[in-house]
Amino acid sequence: MKTFLKIIGGILLLIVVYALIAMVAFGKVYRYEKSMVMNAPGEKVWQQISSMKAFNQWNPWLKLDPAMKINYTGNSGEVGDKYCWDSRNDDAGAGCQEIKELIVNKKQKTEMIFIKPFEGQAISEIILTPEGNATKVTWTMETEQDAMMKIMRPFMDYQMGKSYEEGLNNLKNLVEK
Repeated sequence: MKTFLKIIGGILLLIVVYALIAMVAFGKVYRYEKSMVMNAPGEKVWQQISSMKAFNQWNPWLKLDPAMKINYTGNSGEVGDKYCWDSRNDDAGAGCQEIKELIVNKKQKTEMIFIKPFEGQAISEIILTPEGNATKVTWTMETEQDAMMKIMRPFMDYQMGKSYEEGLNNLKNLVEK
């Protein structure tokens, strides 16, 4: 029994030490980035990122809840183009994403406001870079994190990696047709 308690105590101590190190070592700003080269011209990729409706054709998070409520506002393909989602599923949650900047055939920048399961705000960019006849698509997300969320950073990296990989593959399938 003493050995079991020592093991449990050791595990708890490791968790506490990791949490303290994470809260101190990780910066307040969390940034994630993933890139993929697509065998399509930038203009064709641009068509799939320049509006919220087009973005949602390959958005990996929409599949989390097929019954998700989505409401579009603003002028499609212009700054202010926005959609809000509301899901009963905590994996999808609720929030809004709005285009804040568009540079034709080069960049789309959005702001995301998360309402549930956690409140928060993030900035996302999709940057197109020509690579011969192909286009490199770089998708980023940046947000500030409080001390408790820093503890979750390795899990966030894992989840973001899966989601961004899926989204970029969805986009690649659309533009390489």
